[in-house]
Amino acid sequence: MAILIFLFVSYILLSISLMKVFEKAGEPGWKALVPGLNFAVWARLVGHNPLHALWLLFPIVNIFIYAGLCVDLVRSFGKYRFWHSALAVIYAPVMFFMLGKNEEDTYLGPTLLKEKEYYQKIEEARAAGKDRQVRKLEATNPYRKGPVREWTEAIVFAVFAAAFIRMFLIEAYTIPTTSMEGSLKAGDFLFVSKWHYGIRTPRTIVMIPLLHNRIPILNTESYLDEPSLPMYRLPAWETVDRSDPVVFNFPGGDSVYVFPSRTWTVEDFRYNSVGIPQHYRAIKEGRAKLVTRPVDKRDHYIKRCIAVPGDSLEIRDRQVF
Repeated sequence: MAILIFLFVSYILLSISLMKVFEKAGEPGWKALVPGLNFAVWARLVGHNPLHALWLLFPIVNIFIYAGLCVDLVRSFGKYRFWHSALAVIYAPVMFFMLGKNEEDTYLGPTLLKEKEYYQKIEEARAAGKDRQVRKLEATNPYRKGPVREWTEAIVFAVFAAAFIRMFLIEAYTIPTTSMEGSLKAGDFLFVSKWHYGIRTPRTIVMIPLLHNRIPILNTESYLDEPSLPMYRLPAWETVDRSDPVVFNFPGGDSVYVFPSRTWTVEDFRYNSVGIPQHYRAIKEGRAKLVTRPVDKRDHYIKRCIAVPGDSLEIRDRQVF
């Protein structure tokens, strides 16, 4: 709930801060208060098609789109320093309030179009053999990125690109137990496709990229329960066949006791299956916190499919037939 309140208040402040910015750019200030219209006008002011704002509706992608709009808007007002862009991305209302309040800050035009025109001048001068003009344009280039910004953008893009691939396409796993021995051993690494059996849309949207459910060393959860999205599964490319190894979220992992060495479920404690005495005492005495996890943040397990719907199974002497 606290996160939702923070996001709601931030959106209100963002809309209010955009009013003066819009007015400086020749747009009526009231447009900043209309949901949807404010982002369409914002996109046009920096040089995008207003429909570019529709990308804000797509999870993960909207993070990059929003950050790009923030950076491009401050650059449209002649703010090219790294800290200008960083502040706009970290908390845009503060930067936009500063732009609206400072009378010296004026709207210079859509930065994307201005940047394109500037580099076109450099190319024209280079094609005409005007080396002196090329050097002058490159020396005074306001759009040139410094090394700090270059590295920051590269690292941020790499992290979120890897997170996107991990969330929807392929993820690396470690075999947790010896139940698959004979083909896979405990500790083995493998890459698992997330799209063969249908991509599952994320429920948890506020998380630390590239971490599943725990922060190392700190031993705390790496995500927030709220805000969350309804979870859906997209159409599968193929069905699960017999003998296929399948990775899934452990059904009993929604309520667990987490220790640095391992995790115990509520059923483990209930049926006296906690194999480490210190952990059992901590749970019994209430010193271990019960962690409830959404389905997409439960621990992963891997098993081999031994039957599909319609098959008949028989267990004899602990063997499946």
